[in-house]
Amino acid sequence: MASPTYQPRGNANGNGWRNPVGGSDGSRRPSHQPRQEEEQAGPDGPKLLPGYGLRGPRRSPHVLTPESLASLTLPVGDDGVIIGIDPQNQPAVLSLLRPAPLEIVLVGSVWMAQVLALRTVATGARVAVETARPPAWAQMAQAAGGGQQCVSVHDVRQIAPQGPSVSSPVLVIRDMGARPPRNQLAPGPWQSVLTVLPFLGPRSPQMLGRADLVGLQRLSPEEAEVVTRIMRLPEQVGAVLPTLSDNAMLWCSRDGHQFVMTQPTDAETHLLGGPRRMD
Repeated sequence: MASPTYQPRGNANGNGWRNPVGGSDGSRRPSHQPRQEEEQAGPDGPKLLPGYGLRGPRRSPHVLTPESLASLTLPVGDDGVIIGIDPQNQPAVLSLLRPAPLEIVLVGSVWMAQVLALRTVATGARVAVETARPPAWAQMAQAAGGGQQCVSVHDVRQIAPQGPSVSSPVLVIRDMGARPPRNQLAPGPWQSVLTVLPFLGPRSPQMLGRADLVGLQRLSPEEAEVVTRIMRLPEQVGAVLPTLSDNAMLWCSRDGHQFVMTQPTDAETHLLGGPRRMD
C-alpha cells in the first residue's frame, strides 16, 4: 500500500500549530493589539474602541434618580419555619427562633415535633433533643443535616449548655411524657424551648399558662374544654379541637390563634411516615 501524502497548509508563515507573528500585511503587529486607524484621540491620549480594554461602569440606564427610590418595593414576608398552610391556602410561617426567650408547648405527637425539627434545621439552626426515648429520635437525627450533626439527642437531665447565638440559634425539644421534669435549659436569646406533651397531665395547665406559644393537635372533649379556658379561645374554636385530622393543628398565643394544615414532603414521609396524632 502506498503511503498517504498530505498537501502543505496554506499558512506559510506559521508552523501549523500557531498563528503567524506578523499580520496579513507583513507587519509585526501582535494580533491582539488594535491598528492605528482603530484608535480614537481623547483628551488624555489615544482611547481604545469598545472591545479593547476595560471601560468600567460608564453606562447610565441602570442608575436611578433620587426621586425614583421611593417607587422601589421589596416584598418581604414573615421569617421562620413554614409549618403548613392556613385556611386561605397561604403558607403559615412560625418564628421559632428569636432574640427574645420563647417557650413553646406542643400537645401532640412526636411525629409533629420531628417535622418541626427537620424544618428548623433547614433554616440553618441547631436542634437539641432531651428525651426519655432516644431510639424514637435516632433515625431522624442521623438523617437531618445531610451528614452534619445538626440534631443531637440527649438522655433526660444529660443535656449540656448549647451556646446559642445569632449565627447559631438552637431549638431545644423536650420529649419526656405528660409529666416532664424541670427544664435544665431555660429559654434565652436565640434559644427556644419546645415541650412535647402527648396529652394533658396534672402540670399541663400551668405549662400552658406560662407558654408564649401553644400548638394543639386533636384533643379529647375534656382536654378541649381545659385548653379553651386557659388559652381564652372562642367556644366555637375549642369545639373544633376534638374533630381535627392527624395533620391539622391549632397554634395559639396571647395575641390570637390560627388553624394550620401540615403537609409533609416526600422526604419527610419517607423518613417519618405519614401524619399521626399518637405515637
